[in-house]
Amino acid sequence: MIKNKTCGIALVSLCIFTVFSIFSCGKQKETRAGGTTRNTAGSAEITSPGGTITVSGAFALYPLMVRWAEEYKKVYPDMEMEISAGGAGKGMADVLGSMVDIGMISREIYPAELEKGAWPVAVARDAVVGIINKNSPLLPYISAHGITREDVRSLWLYETYPDAAPPGFTPNIYTRSDACGAGAVWGEFIGVKQEDLKGIGVFGDPGIVEAVKSDPSGLGYGNVNFVYDGKTLKPVEGVTVLPLDLNGDGTLTADENFYDTRDYLTAAIASGKYPSPPARDLFLVTRGKPEKPVIVRFLRWILSEGQNFVEESGYIRLPPGRIGSQVEELIQ
Repeated sequence: MIKNKTCGIALVSLCIFTVFSIFSCGKQKETRAGGTTRNTAGSAEITSPGGTITVSGAFALYPLMVRWAEEYKKVYPDMEMEISAGGAGKGMADVLGSMVDIGMISREIYPAELEKGAWPVAVARDAVVGIINKNSPLLPYISAHGITREDVRSLWLYETYPDAAPPGFTPNIYTRSDACGAGAVWGEFIGVKQEDLKGIGVFGDPGIVEAVKSDPSGLGYGNVNFVYDGKTLKPVEGVTVLPLDLNGDGTLTADENFYDTRDYLTAAIASGKYPSPPARDLFLVTRGKPEKPVIVRFLRWILSEGQNFVEESGYIRLPPGRIGSQVEELIQ
């Protein structure tokens, strides 16, 4: 079970998503309290159907969704977009409860959710990675030998590390306090559910990265686009990605060491070198097959022109055949 602890870092997570502002077509977009991104532009030269699309859910998809909103606004300047990040669980609850038009989900859709009307569209792919404080006394050993699936089990189920731990060293394990795709996928990697993961519960990707960064004994996990700096494409200052010993030989070989930059890692995810899970598809979910033209148009744009922004935003494109079949389903 996730420990009944909360971390003040959660406040950092919330702050990050309430100070976002961008400009598009000479008009300002601003973020409202609670992490909502609103395009405030009025009418522009291009005539387009007006309307508002509301989106909530997975932190994993938030950066890409914001980019899509920016680019879509250039095509349809009269559109307004409200985007909030609060975890995949919140996104699913919001969309099934008709609180938003679209839920961002960073895990497989559960059968019970499909029975309640969840209608998923796969839009991209990414992964969850383990992270460790760059000053951790475990890091020299892990950097040379990698970390196995069993090591991950020991850390997140028993909060111990079986090999090479200095005398008296106790790792501080961090996990997500919110129902999220990252926790579900990290748990799936070791054969358990998110609620079975032990550790100090922290809200959101920004919070868990900050917690590990601030704790020399800290280990956690996070979505690729929060673990890596979007400008340098290197891991966020203060943390290092846990490299997986994929063949279990006790050595981190050259073909297993692809974590230095985000581009190296996404290439490994795309080729299948990085395992699935923790690699996974990302979904946008509506309640029932979408019928409102404004929603159908946006989803079709994401599956066509929107795919041009997937790789440059740090994600992996889905195969063209899968994209094409989903477009056909939308227009049937």
